[in-house]
Amino acid sequence: MEAVRPPHLAHPPSTSLDASRGRLGPAEGRESWRWRARDSIRRRMLAGADALAVVIAADAVALLNRPWSVPVAALSVALWILLAKLFGLYDQDHRALRHQTIDELRTILAWSATGTASVVLLQSAVSLPATTAHGTLHFWLLVTFLATALRATVRAAWRRLTPRERALLVGSGPLKAATGRKLELFTDIHVDCVETFDPSALVERDGSGRVAELLRNRIESTARLDRIIVATDHIDEALIAVLVALCRRYNLKLSVVPPARGIFGTAVQLHHIADLPLIEYSTWETARSTRLLKRGFDVVVSVGLLLLTAPLLLLIAASIALTSRGPIFFVQRRAGLNGRPFPMVKFRTMCHDAEARVHEVVNLDEIGSPAFKVPDDPRVTRVGRLLRRFSLDELPQLWNVLRGQMSMVGPRPEDCSMVSRYLPEHRLRLKVKPGLTGPMQVYGRGDLTFEERLAVEREYVENPSLGRDLRVLLLTIPAVVGGRGAY
Repeated sequence: MEAVRPPHLAHPPSTSLDASRGRLGPAEGRESWRWRARDSIRRRMLAGADALAVVIAADAVALLNRPWSVPVAALSVALWILLAKLFGLYDQDHRALRHQTIDELRTILAWSATGTASVVLLQSAVSLPATTAHGTLHFWLLVTFLATALRATVRAAWRRLTPRERALLVGSGPLKAATGRKLELFTDIHVDCVETFDPSALVERDGSGRVAELLRNRIESTARLDRIIVATDHIDEALIAVLVALCRRYNLKLSVVPPARGIFGTAVQLHHIADLPLIEYSTWETARSTRLLKRGFDVVVSVGLLLLTAPLLLLIAASIALTSRGPIFFVQRRAGLNGRPFPMVKFRTMCHDAEARVHEVVNLDEIGSPAFKVPDDPRVTRVGRLLRRFSLDELPQLWNVLRGQMSMVGPRPEDCSMVSRYLPEHRLRLKVKPGLTGPMQVYGRGDLTFEERLAVEREYVENPSLGRDLRVLLLTIPAVVGGRGAY
């Protein structure tokens, strides 16, 4: 006898779904080709970027370092693309709600090293002259740089060329609000939330079966749905299993925000022992070697940037002196490591009596959090507005970094008067040196609320590494150029 399928797993009517593609709503002939091929377009664009990087690097090295076989490098493009596929460089975007080129930098380094070694071996196999060591090194570095730059460029172009994913947000309460806020803050997430579904009361009253049936109906009635995002405190293993089954059937992507957000926190890593998932918490002190490496990195980078930007610093100083009364530099006591005050220096961007006029823009006794930003502060000068737009007013803090009062990366130093208002849980951000840039600058800047700022800084403090610092520094460049949230 044929088994009867539960309602929530029954096949949908053939008129409502093209099962081969999981596309809903309008007929196949009326759908945009860009919509149907969004992910494949991205993969092909990335492969084209990789191939172009290899060819350009080979041509450039051939001009500068001979002997070098351009034909071998060019003909090995297919091998390079195969290696990129094996390294997973064409599949990460599909698997993650948000994936940036900077996230795959280590993989690009390994891929370019493997590809360069393969080219050298191919040259030997066809009895071509041996490549010089300098030529090989230059080729590897060029491929790495060009592939990274071109991949970032084609991802930006892809987001302009293709429609955004359409997502159903399943959730309720603070977790749903936080998820929606992240979709709003990070514009590079190529997703629009087009429908919402609140399962909280239904799970408690009717169980997962009823919720699954309603979800299936919602999926069928939403045109061209691409992803389901689950962000609710009321979720169980049975409902997750149903969601996975539905997403596989309708060819949808599934993203789940852990309901036990407080339990997971930011200081965790997920590992597996066979089929057993294991959460490891980072609760130990940072290794002394890590702290020494970070300090050495701060010294080298701050000295280099001070020398490199010296002409710019002189130009900014002259502009401030010629356009407004008052000192060129603004020095203020800020809270450093463990809350110890230090004199932080920056270019003056406000009128000379700005501190005396603070009551014109904010009542410090009525602010709800120990921090404030004023988007259109009337005290800011014309030159100051330009400096703030590109964060050039912060450059003198390289001197604070060199002296060891600040680091290149860390939570931004706060005014001592604001720190005196901190609650005990806020003081975690004082456990490391403040930074010239930091998680706040790359994840929203002035658009973040104090609680959102504290959350991203907690994640940074609890997961220290030099690699993370490099990532934040690289992310600072597009954040500064974009200028969003710069007040």
